[in-house]
Amino acid sequence: MLKDMRRRRAAQRVRPGDGRALKRFRWWQLPFHALFCLRLTHEDGRQTVYAVDVRHGQNQSSGKVKADLYLDGRHHAESRLPAAFPVRGGTVEVAMSAFGLKRCHYVTAEGTEFPLVPDPRSAEGRRARLDRAHPALSRGISFLSAAVLLAALALLVPQILGPVTQVDAVAQHIGTFTSPVRLPKWLNITIGIATAAASTERALRLRHNRLLDGAAG
Repeated sequence: MLKDMRRRRAAQRVRPGDGRALKRFRWWQLPFHALFCLRLTHEDGRQTVYAVDVRHGQNQSSGKVKADLYLDGRHHAESRLPAAFPVRGGTVEVAMSAFGLKRCHYVTAEGTEFPLVPDPRSAEGRRARLDRAHPALSRGISFLSAAVLLAALALLVPQILGPVTQVDAVAQHIGTFTSPVRLPKWLNITIGIATAAASTERALRLRHNRLLDGAAG
């Protein structure tokens, strides 16, 4: 029920497009731009092509990050994120974390979900190509990303909880906590950088776990 409510709210944010043409993805847009494609085949064999365009460079804290939906190469609709675009046979859902997209899926009317296909020139597309060309290496990178986030969770969270529980209002309700982990500042910074890299790698694969990636948004 909660998921349905969120989808209805997201659908209310959709606005009609202006019909402009979809621009080709350029290599210099790699850090700031995601482009995904959905091809739906009609019963007579014709295809409808949807494209979802999201600009990472927009200010996420302002709440103005939006996704643009193109239909057969023309701007069809736009919405602030998270977005739920009505399309033929279902909905395209788009959501973002602090490090990239965490969701860009086609959800059919029956509830079946399919991830959209990234443009091969995008960072997400290049990561998908690595997975196809070198599956063993890809699995190793995926495992390393998850391991880094687990280690960061175990090392950083106790250090954060310690000072928080020293606040009188918190201590009165749950008591105080002394962290068994005390790391030098340079090591905490290094772990933070590694965590950002791991979260970004997972975002390129549209992977998001509430425990592992919760801090990423």
